[in-house]
Amino acid sequence: QLQFVESGGGLVQPGGSLRLSCVASGSTLDYYSVGWFRQAPGKEREGVSCISSSDSSTYYTDSVKGRFTISKDDAKNTVYLQMNNLKPEDTAVYLCAVLYGSLCLDPQLPSDYSAWGKGTLVTVSS
Repeated sequence: QLQFVESGGGLVQPGGSLRLSCVASGSTLDYYSVGWFRQAPGKEREGVSCISSSDSSTYYTDSVKGRFTISKDDAKNTVYLQMNNLKPEDTAVYLCAVLYGSLCLDPQLPSDYSAWGKGTLVTVSS
């Protein structure tokens, strides 16, 4: 059974950077796309980015374009989210999940994903 464990969150000042990791176990990610989501207190879960298994094409929500970069290391069964120029509005719990398909979808809806990790907290504050 596919499971994810996220890590890399923490407290960072506005303008700072963090790199999140999403490690998969129980199955290879060769045939599955993986998405990063975030959920701020009192808000709905929001799709942030996705990377496709077929061609490593990527999807980003508008608010993170140019600041976040998703990548994967198949040998480590890990997907990363490099977050630069962080803003206070990026504060949230960040989670990863699997899309049982070869291509990311637009929009990135939580209902299309499964095998959710527990998340890692990112706090952007001075």
